[in-house]
Amino acid sequence: MVKTVLFLCGLAIVIGLILTAPLFTRLRRKRLRDRPFSSSWQQILDRHLPFYEQLPAPLPKRLRGYIQVFLVEKRFVGCGGLNLTDEMRVTIAAQACLLVLHQERFYPTLKAIYVYPAAFLVNTKQSLGTYVLEEKVARRGESWEQGIVVLSWADIQHDVAHWHDGNNVVLHEFAHQLDQEDGRTDGVPLVEHQADRVTWAQVFSQAYLALQQDVKRGTKTVMDEYGATNPAEFFAVATETFFEKAALMQRHHPELYAVLQHYYCLDPVSWRQPH
Repeated sequence: MVKTVLFLCGLAIVIGLILTAPLFTRLRRKRLRDRPFSSSWQQILDRHLPFYEQLPAPLPKRLRGYIQVFLVEKRFVGCGGLNLTDEMRVTIAAQACLLVLHQERFYPTLKAIYVYPAAFLVNTKQSLGTYVLEEKVARRGESWEQGIVVLSWADIQHDVAHWHDGNNVVLHEFAHQLDQEDGRTDGVPLVEHQADRVTWAQVFSQAYLALQQDVKRGTKTVMDEYGATNPAEFFAVATETFFEKAALMQRHHPELYAVLQHYYCLDPVSWRQPH
């Protein structure tokens, strides 16, 4: 009888902890968001993040709070002899948090961000009939389903210095993380409502096929042609384009822009333009 009672009490405690865990997480994150923002971090945002001054109120304040949560919850690892600095961490965190400003999920499956000084080499295998070709290929970034993002700092610096060119390794790889949250890398992130999933499938499939056709014809495209590789890369490239070439995307791909605007709950076209 005593063992049964102890077991039931223990079970009740475990269930209580499980049920209250989301509440504790929300309260802890609120405390982190409400902390005073470091003046040195603010200088990093002002100097190095071109989109920051364009954000309409109250997004700058929200972004600062999200950065503080992200930097506490996510592990950064310097690779290839790189000594990680606050500039690197804040620059990466700001762009990653831009994608989730209205979601508050903070990349739940993400475990760590590995940062190399520059492009890094990875081993690849390619099947050629009965042969397998192995070679080393340079990468700017990677996103793994195991919750790892790998980035090149040199490429991050180039991207923030050329914000409106439609190429951004941080936005690209963290879009993959959103895509991979459901365990599949298929170009479809977690979308709450069935109607939204139907619309997503229709709009994205049409735009993806159109990009493939344009690339085959050699037609100049708003989106980088790498998006024609597969649906997962299309979503990542579409995300880069949405944030960096918003007006062009809205003009040439209004339905695609509208779907991404609904998903991210952001409208970059309406943001203040740089002077």
